[in-house]
Amino acid sequence: MGTLEEMAVLIPLDDPGALDAAEAALRAGDAVVLPTDTVYGLAALPDHADQLYALKGRPDSVPVAVLVESIDQARTLVRVPAAAQRVADALWPGPLTLVLETLDGQSTLGVRCPAHQFVRDLARRVGALSTTSANRHGEVTPPTATEAAASLEGAVALVIDGGPCHGVASTVVDACDETLTILREGPISAEQVRAAALR
Repeated sequence: MGTLEEMAVLIPLDDPGALDAAEAALRAGDAVVLPTDTVYGLAALPDHADQLYALKGRPDSVPVAVLVESIDQARTLVRVPAAAQRVADALWPGPLTLVLETLDGQSTLGVRCPAHQFVRDLARRVGALSTTSANRHGEVTPPTATEAAASLEGAVALVIDGGPCHGVASTVVDACDETLTILREGPISAEQVRAAALR
């Protein structure tokens, strides 16, 4: 468990330098705790995503999703079938993760465009963000930035404090084909997903 004193930097979300600081930390290969439209997230660039597992105490078998700034950025990573496109058009930005085939067709990846301007601006600058909830694996994500950071199994380089995040984790949908199977219930219902797919 970390403590606030062990954290390198704590910056309020509304600080004019917050975005620059987050970009610098990520490009340096560090992990960052940041607010999202659901819960506090723990983010790193994909090449450094292994530290997310260590910080959470998370098994390697549990995949980490990515946050993107747009459907166009998602397309640089995954194939987006027609049904998934319709769902994304209707429900992104928002608390919906779409599990899609990677471009090489060898695996799948959870992708989400969050309804949080700071996160989208950051992804626009540095590319897709490997992100998971900022908590110990299997535990509830604390609602404040400092509590979320302190719950991890080590210190992070930067904590962006956006105030309390009282949301719940996103709905997760297997969108690799037209079936659109709900893998995890969340703020967006199965009915909303199906309705979006029919548009």
